[in-house]
Amino acid sequence: MAAKWIETLTGSLEQKKQYKQDKARIDGLPEPYGTAAKAMHRYLMYAGGVVDGDTLITMFTDLADLWERAAVDGTPVRDIVGDDPAEFAETFAQAYSGKQWIDKERARFNKAVEDAEGGRK
Repeated sequence: MAAKWIETLTGSLEQKKQYKQDKARIDGLPEPYGTAAKAMHRYLMYAGGVVDGDTLITMFTDLADLWERAAVDGTPVRDIVGDDPAEFAETFAQAYSGKQWIDKERARFNKAVEDAEGGRK
């Protein structure tokens, strides 16, 4: 009973556990993969826009998988991210549909314009 109440306030404890495991995997990567993966993780936290916990966990698990595989295979970092790492990260994030922080503002903006027109479409 108490765990449900706590999760209502703080979010899923299982998701937090999985996130910590994925973050530890990223933190444990050898160089230069560790630096690249940490930078991409940070970028996704700011630019990814995903707010749905399940989607975030899936995305960060896949991120850890991607960089672990690259490290095992010895794939050069630039072969992963290409010439524009930010574009790569944004494309990576687009593969994960889910609620985004901007969704609420899009709806609010659309409603404001509709209201300004007097409810006409």
